Amino acid sequence: MQSIFGTDGIRGRYNQEITYSLAYKVGYALGSCLEQKSPIIIGRDTRISGDILLQAITQGINKSGKKFINLGICPTPAIPFLIKQENLSSGIMISASHNPPEYNGIKIFDHNGQKITKYLENKIQKLIEELNHNISVPRQVISLNTNKDLIDIYIKSLIQTMGGENLSGLKIILDTCYGSATTIAKKIFQSLGADVRVINNSINGLKINMNCGSTNLEPLKKALRESPADMGFSFDGDADRVIGIDSKGNVLDGDHILFLWGRELMEQKILTNNLLISTQMANFGFEQAWKKIGGILYRTDVGDKYVHNAIKEKGAVLGGEQSGHILSKINNFSGDGILTALQISKYCKKKDINLNDWLKSSFKPFPQKLTNINLDFNINKLNSETKILIDESIKNFQAIYSDSCRVYIRPSGTEPVMRVLVEAKNHKKVDSLSSEITNKLFLEIDKITKQR
Repeated sequence: MQSIFGTDGIRGRYNQEITYSLAYKVGYALGSCLEQKSPIIIGRDTRISGDILLQAITQGINKSGKKFINLGICPTPAIPFLIKQENLSSGIMISASHNPPEYNGIKIFDHNGQKITKYLENKIQKLIEELNHNISVPRQVISLNTNKDLIDIYIKSLIQTMGGENLSGLKIILDTCYGSATTIAKKIFQSLGADVRVINNSINGLKINMNCGSTNLEPLKKALRESPADMGFSFDGDADRVIGIDSKGNVLDGDHILFLWGRELMEQKILTNNLLISTQMANFGFEQAWKKIGGILYRTDVGDKYVHNAIKEKGAVLGGEQSGHILSKINNFSGDGILTALQISKYCKKKDINLNDWLKSSFKPFPQKLTNINLDFNINKLNSETKILIDESIKNFQAIYSDSCRVYIRPSGTEPVMRVLVEAKNHKKVDSLSSEITNKLFLEIDKITKQR
């Protein structure tokens, strides 16, 4: 059986890769693997399939003899926070993050609020393989109460990260992209005194991430043009990442967030070795500017778990991804889009500077272009020989073009897509090289897969 785990838990299209039966078995296997007796906490985003998968997982947990707490619709970072806060045995978030509505996923956290280790993934995988032959999956609907008190504890924890600062006098627009942030973002910013306007703020699992949110900033830019504000923030479906927009429509992505936030921590002398952790996707302009002010940028493979591992290994206090997934010591390095947006807002208020001026003091990015090559197969399901040939082809492309630009190519861990990042000193070069590389790589991959 092919591993059900990808780069960030289990992910796929509902009723294809992610089924009711699989979700039931995951719930049963996790419950059976845990030694702690305390409950498992479960949350979900707004996707229609989330409620069905919640039913399946909770029944599997019940069958294993364990108890669970249903948090309902919530941001992903609420799960690891509450695991630690309430001393729970584990946690599950049902979400496909920034992916379209037809996708869903299962993210599993351990008793420390960290993503589970490869060891536990393998243990769950093995148990599921055994269950495939020995278990019948019930399809009964059980009544599930939502624990709203725990959400209130999470909300209070976010407000406490402000250290007594408020946001009065700031006009802020939030795009909650019909996802998890719809439940609490407006309430939190308003409670801190901000003048808040929200867009795409209804709980709608059919629209989650569709032409909105952190992967499509046009609705937020339009809202800022029509109703001027100091800044805007756009979350993804499960609110673990955020992208900001200033009053002039300029983008505050994860690289800029790390640079500006990191510089504040550097000045406060609380940034270990002046070190920031990011990934191969981080802009080279960011790296150069950070080095120029005495900082060190350490790059990892793409994925928050790789950033998290490097943070722990090197004792860093801040890291993240260009996509807006920021990991801070404030909340035990759990990516939290709302927390990040609050910290950026807090610095603007505290420094008495608008986001537009603060962003001007950041680095000048090199032109970058990220292109997706759509694949008609799941790369994780290819045989090892074919995967090796594709990996060799990727390395060759990266080496061939390394003198004239920076190229980073990787298969997506969540979709049947190959991502090609090209970065150079001018836009024309980026555009021409990006087209050349993606066209040649597409033909090369097509040739390899047809020969196997």
